[in-house]
This record gives sequence, structure tokens and C-alpha cells, in this order.
Amino acid sequence: MRRLVPDRPTLLALGSGLLLAFSFPRLDLASVAWFALAPLFVSMFGRPFRSGFVAGAGFFAVVLYWLNIVMTTYGQMHPLFSLAAYLILVCYLALFFAVTTWAACRLRERLGLSIVVTLPVFWVALEFLRSFLLSGFPWATLGYSQQSHLALVQSADLFGVYGISFLLILSNATLARCWQWYAGRTAGSRPFPLAALTVALLLFAANAGYGFYRLGQGVDVREETLTLGLIQGNIDQSVKWDPTNQEATVDTYRRLSEEAVRSGSAELLIWPESATPFYFQDGGPLAALVREVPQGGAEGLIFGSPAYEVVNRRYHYLNSAFLLSPQGTVLGRSDKIHLVPFGEYVPLKPFLPFIDKLVVGIGDFSPGTVSPLPMNGSEIGVLVCFEGIFPELARDYVAKGSDLLVNITNDAWFGRSSAPYQHLAMTRFRAIENRVWVARAANTGISALIAPSGRIVAQTPIFETRYLTGSVGLGASPTLYTRFGDLLPILLLPFCCFWLVKTRKPSSAALDPEDLLP
Repeated sequence: MRRLVPDRPTLLALGSGLLLAFSFPRLDLASVAWFALAPLFVSMFGRPFRSGFVAGAGFFAVVLYWLNIVMTTYGQMHPLFSLAAYLILVCYLALFFAVTTWAACRLRERLGLSIVVTLPVFWVALEFLRSFLLSGFPWATLGYSQQSHLALVQSADLFGVYGISFLLILSNATLARCWQWYAGRTAGSRPFPLAALTVALLLFAANAGYGFYRLGQGVDVREETLTLGLIQGNIDQSVKWDPTNQEATVDTYRRLSEEAVRSGSAELLIWPESATPFYFQDGGPLAALVREVPQGGAEGLIFGSPAYEVVNRRYHYLNSAFLLSPQGTVLGRSDKIHLVPFGEYVPLKPFLPFIDKLVVGIGDFSPGTVSPLPMNGSEIGVLVCFEGIFPELARDYVAKGSDLLVNITNDAWFGRSSAPYQHLAMTRFRAIENRVWVARAANTGISALIAPSGRIVAQTPIFETRYLTGSVGLGASPTLYTRFGDLLPILLLPFCCFWLVKTRKPSSAALDPEDLLP
């Protein structure tokens, strides 16, 4: 019976994972992330892989609980199958925690390397791998936990979100070493880890100092501005694709757009992802109604709509954004690049014929390319749906001359969960990394205007039918991140490989007695 009771290291690992989850929205206890993993790093040495896995499972199980809402409510999946799919994903993501703690302990045992050195390196490298492995799922990258501490995330314009993750793990590992010294100080352990603590404090101070410096530079100010009208139609997902509801949907967006132009002087109107649940490119009465919208006084309209292309007699479906001129003519189309697996396409479909998409709609989508939309001499980069969580896509748009980033999305799938808040938190980093304004139009919210400092200038509540108007600046300021991208994790990956190869050779490095403490 006693074997069924988790041991102390397992409980500490689970506690670390759960505590870390509290640092993300909606609880948003950001400061907790600076010490949440210290219990895991203190107790992981007996069973490092299991400890990391337990912590990761606890973390992702809490942060991603909303996936069950998506799969059961909108995917019409049986609760048991939904739970199975959810647990499989949680276990997969927990492996990244597990490999990190296993590798750090192995390097300590075989090479005598301190966890203060190895944990930040492996953590960031594996977070980077998670962002593109198996199509990529960088949701809840550790650095995003600090989105509400603006001064601490300004360095994202240097190293991206991974730089913040590095500092967070360095802090946790240093605290763990200090605790190990305190607990083992009477057992002849090594001297106090002064060097590690000094480096951690200096880097934290430098990061905070840089943040306050950048915030004081007026990074949000631009000479050229544009007044936007973000239209939040709040269309119920259960009727969104119902043909009998299409006209009512268009009427809702038209009415809100007229109010935004009339009361807020909106120059550019932005509707969410798939705002027109029909093929706009085919024309017809509903498409004609959409074309009339910018003719009511706006300088343009960006809206989401499904589209298609015919190549060699085969249809390629696209999740697109169209830009209309004041005369209602199409100025450009931007297609979604990073598709949602099992939502917009089925990976390895020939080998998985029994699996269908979760989203009821048109068919399997095809990826597009980076194509900014031209408007009055400026370029607008459009990130569709969860493309806002992929740093490289926003960077590519800015590198191609985008003066404004627009994120159109439909977060109705998430219900009244923490997911819309997590989604917005990650999108804020795209503004900081590239020092560019970001406008976010969401079907059910959260719609928001985000300044280059990451500050949310204005936002809407969720599940309310309304519009949001506000002025944004045009133009992106040059940043180290825009120029070099995710250079930090790319440089750290070879270190991980080199260290692991070296551990294959027998080593006489002695294990630090501090690392044996439970």
C-alpha cells in the first residue's frame, strides 16, 4: 500500500509544475515563475527523468485544460477520446521537461558540470525544438509567463522570448543550489555558490535595467499613425457555418463597422478570422455587401475569409485575409502559413484515414507564403489565428517590410477559459521583438491594440458584440531580434549535442554531495 503513495521528490516535482502553471494567465502570478521550479531542481537527482516528467505533466495539464473544451464542444469528440488525446499531448510535452532534467543530472554526474550552467542551456534549446518539432507547439514557452512585467520582457527585442526563459531557469537553478548549500552546510559541502548567485543577480539587474531604459525611450511613438476599427462580431461558433446565418453575420459586421467609422473615425476596419463564412472570391450578394463596407468612409477593410486556388485541376483551400480599397476592390490577399494540425489539416492523412479534422468546415487547407498587404504606401503583415504564437512568422513579415502586424483570430473555440488570455499574452511578444504595433481582431475577443513596448493600449472583454477604435503607429524600429531571429537557442543546441556526446565516455568526475540531497 505504501508504494501507491508518491515519494517526496515526486511530490516536490508535481508541486513545481503546478506552481509554475500559476504564473500564466489567468492567474497570471508572473513572479512565481522565478522560483517555482527550484523544488524540482533540488529533488530531481535520484530520478531525474521521472521528476522532470511529473513536473511537466502537472504544468501542461493545468495550462492546457481548455483543450478538452475545444475537442468535446466544437470537435464533437467523445469525452473519453478527448481525455485520451489531451493526456497524450500532455505526456508528449512533459518529455521536454524530463529530457532537460535528465540531461542536466547526467552532465553533473559524468562531467561535473553545475546545473546552473546546464539547465538554462538545455531548457531553452528544447523549448526551441518544441516550437517546430512535429509541426511545432510553442504554447506556454516559459518566457511568456512574464508578459505582465513589461520592464522584464523588453530584452525580447534582443533575444526573443527564449532570452527570458533562460533568465528564469538560471534563477530557479541558482535558488536550488543555494538551498542545497543551506541544507548541506553541516555535511562538509562545497562553499556557498557565490559565483552563480552573483551572475544571476547581475543578469537580472541588467535585464531589468535595459527594460526600464527602453521603456523610457518612447519606443511606442511613430510619426505616421492610422486609426483602426477592430470589429468583434461575437458570432456563435455553433451557427457560424450555417448557410441560413450568413446574411445575419455580414449584417452584424456591417453595422459595427458603420458605428466604428461614425463614432471612432476608423480609417482601416479589421474583421476577424473567417468573418465571412463563405467564399468571398466567388462574388454574389453577400460579397457585394462586404465590398460596400469600406465605401462608407473607411480607407480599407481587412477581413478573414476562406479562399481557394485551382492548380492542375486540384483545389487548394486557404485560410485567408483580404484587403479591400475604399472603392471595394481587392488590393491583396494573405494566406495562413502555419496551419493547425487536426484542425485545418490532418498530418500524415494517407496513414491516418480514420482521423478527421476537429473543425467542421471546408476541407484540408494548404499553407500560404509571407505576403504583406499593400495599403497607401505601407505594408501590413497578417498573422491568422495561432500564427501569433510563432515568433519567426512575425519576424518574417517585418523583415519583408511590414509597418503594422494584424492578428485576426477566432478564439470562440476556447470558450470562457484561460486560453484567450494566454493567446493574447503570447501575441504581445511579437510587438516587443520587432518593435512594431500589433492590432488583434478576435471573433469573441480578446481584441486589442498592442504597442511596440508590449503595452496593451486598449482591449475588449470576451464574448461581447462590440467594436474597438484606436490610433496605432506605422513602421517597425530595427531590432537585434528582427535581424538575427532566434540566434540564442540556435547557438545553444550545439552545446547540448556536444555535452551529451562527451557523456558517453567514462568520467571520474565526482558527484557533488549537495546534489544527492532529497
